[in-house]
Amino acid sequence: MTVSEAAPILELQGLNKSYGALHVTKDVSLTVRRGEIHALIGPNGAGKTTLIGQISGSIAPNSGAIVFAGEDVSSLGVAQRARKGLGRSFQITAILPAFSVLENVALAVQAKDGHSFRFFKRASSDAELNNRAKVYLEMVGMTARAGLRAGDLSHGEKRVLEVAIALAGGPKLMLLDEPMAGTGPEETERLVTVLHGLKAKIPMLLIEHDMSAVFQLADRISVLVYGEIIASGAPEDIRRDPAVREAYLGGESDL
Repeated sequence: MTVSEAAPILELQGLNKSYGALHVTKDVSLTVRRGEIHALIGPNGAGKTTLIGQISGSIAPNSGAIVFAGEDVSSLGVAQRARKGLGRSFQITAILPAFSVLENVALAVQAKDGHSFRFFKRASSDAELNNRAKVYLEMVGMTARAGLRAGDLSHGEKRVLEVAIALAGGPKLMLLDEPMAGTGPEETERLVTVLHGLKAKIPMLLIEHDMSAVFQLADRISVLVYGEIIASGAPEDIRRDPAVREAYLGGESDL
């Protein structure tokens, strides 16, 4: 079965969100298939953050449905969706800077097992727990940095660590909210390599402003403008779409 034939891991069905007279998302429908990276792009103010909030469960839509792994999760909260395998990274780095790289990932493994963080002092010396954490560090190429204090990492390395932390949660889908934000060219290229290597294992919905990274990574792209999906398709189709180019005039016109 090809990626295009596979049942979607995520399906958004006519999502709407309004704040009074302000319509932030309007009848948004899209799918993320297993084995793909689906990028969501759009100019500032397009409604991307609100849409991600609806998918993750932090914002309730006014109408529409969110189907994840074949189940309607529209009424579930953030923690419930996370337990079902909906992983997320954030625009702002969310690591524990005083802990080592390995400890950050071990905490995520421990949380996935349902244990409280207050038991971490004992768990941090648990060889089985650490070995499991090392698997995720190896997946993102961070094994050599395992013993380093997380706060001493470069910004790009912190973003890679966040991916490892998300992986430790055992996601069926990863929501990546501007992972390249604040990274330099070399760090961006490293993240692109890491994410490209992971997509066969874990499908992703990528929200990103770096168009070079988007076109390197995405199997499909959806374009959100003023809360509406104006185009969705293969990268080259999106690149040639006149409506998309018009939406980016004066901004990211180098599609």
